[in-house]
Amino acid sequence: MVLREISLVLPNRPGTLAGVARALAKERINLAAISLDSSAGDGRVRLIVSDPDRAVALLSGAGYDPELREMLAVRLEDRAGSFLRVLEVLAREKVNLLSVALLVAREGNQPLVALSASDPARARRILQRAGFVSRAAEGLVRKGDLLAEASSIPGESVGLLL
Repeated sequence: MVLREISLVLPNRPGTLAGVARALAKERINLAAISLDSSAGDGRVRLIVSDPDRAVALLSGAGYDPELREMLAVRLEDRAGSFLRVLEVLAREKVNLLSVALLVAREGNQPLVALSASDPARARRILQRAGFVSRAAEGLVRKGDLLAEASSIPGESVGLLL
């Protein structure tokens, strides 16, 4: 499973992001990562979800203009400086990062970070050689895995776990 990030430009108004979250929750599409950056006029929201194709179709049908970007998941040691090692590998190979998202899921006791790069295939090869990329980690962005530590949350509320 290729991990993908959905990017949306939304008006910077109260309730706008809630509308996106409501649409995803209604269709039981789980959120594995979210970031928001806004200014006076617009905001850019980036989402990593359990079913990006269905989410894009849903959001498009609701009048949003979603963009998709390929991501790769890397596992980190849970200690200071581990993400720096990933960044140094990419910088040495002159691969530019476009976005970074900390994922809700973990692989064992290792935190997972999703990255998008200017050349995704090359970034994947470089980080695989360096031992960071895990295909299993990219498959973790599914409902069952996101809920593994949250069994008390009812299934109807899993549209937004963050």
